[in-house]
Amino acid sequence: MQGQTMQAIDPVAAGGPEVLVVVERPVPLPGEGEVLIRVAAAGVNRPDVLQRRGMYPPPQGAPSILGLEVAGEVVGVGAGVDSVLIGSRVCALVAGGGYAEFCVAPAAQCLPVPEGFDIVEAAALPETLFTVWSNLFQRARAVTGEHVLVHGGTSGIGTMAIGLGKMFGLTMIVTCGSAAKCDAARALGADHAIDYSAQDFVAVVKDITGGTGVQVVLDMVGGDYLPRNMKALADDGRHVSIAVQRGAKAEISIAEVMMRRLVLTGSTLRARPPAFKAAVADELRQRVWPLIAEGRLRPVMDRSFPLADAAAAHARMEAGDHVGKIVLTMAGAR
Repeated sequence: MQGQTMQAIDPVAAGGPEVLVVVERPVPLPGEGEVLIRVAAAGVNRPDVLQRRGMYPPPQGAPSILGLEVAGEVVGVGAGVDSVLIGSRVCALVAGGGYAEFCVAPAAQCLPVPEGFDIVEAAALPETLFTVWSNLFQRARAVTGEHVLVHGGTSGIGTMAIGLGKMFGLTMIVTCGSAAKCDAARALGADHAIDYSAQDFVAVVKDITGGTGVQVVLDMVGGDYLPRNMKALADDGRHVSIAVQRGAKAEISIAEVMMRRLVLTGSTLRARPPAFKAAVADELRQRVWPLIAEGRLRPVMDRSFPLADAAAAHARMEAGDHVGKIVLTMAGAR
């Protein structure tokens, strides 16, 4: 497809949702270890919003086209990739380039579209699955029987954390911004949902756990939530930061960390090396994909928008009214 062009969302300047307009860009060529995917659908994620605002530039070597996860058909392979993959339906985690008709992805970061999934659902899997698995189960080492607190319970990350956590025997406590969203979270399987606009989540967590606190906090909020999260942790608890929506700085008591043996850690996914992402993909293939095949896990879908309506998709995400994943679809996708 050398020399051909495609439709893509590749804003030339930072700004509001209105900068997301369809432009023509060259179809990318797969490099060594990569595949070329004809994209049917692409997930919309919070980092896309930050990139659009100019607050989260793509890592070196990644395309400026937005989009961190796609699903579609493999139509080309680079050096070192078996051509048997051509024609396969896959979903993939990418460092950029997803909001387009074609996207290249490392072959090792591709997973087969699960049986019984439509292609739009498949596009909603990679970013949240890779993020939740690598942070909740690898970094926080959550194990069956533990209590976990997740902020943003009806977000894409939150809904996936509920689903994965319940599959692996965790008691899932989430926070949401309204009573209606709390009801939605409980309907999705959360054991407890706390309306942070009307309740003190620290006090409620202590009530739920009999005063002990949770073993793990998965936090997307940051800022002044960090010291409150520490109060909600049990002794020897683990706190994992994955976003900083309320700010990147917090004041905490080091003495409390020491006396209670707390672990404060965190990670970002996009800039991690391909070898790390490939290892996560391999674990997901072995431990989660069989459970998906059994029908035990599906992404929670909010709404899908055509690529040309990417601005509306971002506006919905920023409004905070969504429950689950927002996805862009390509014209003629199947």
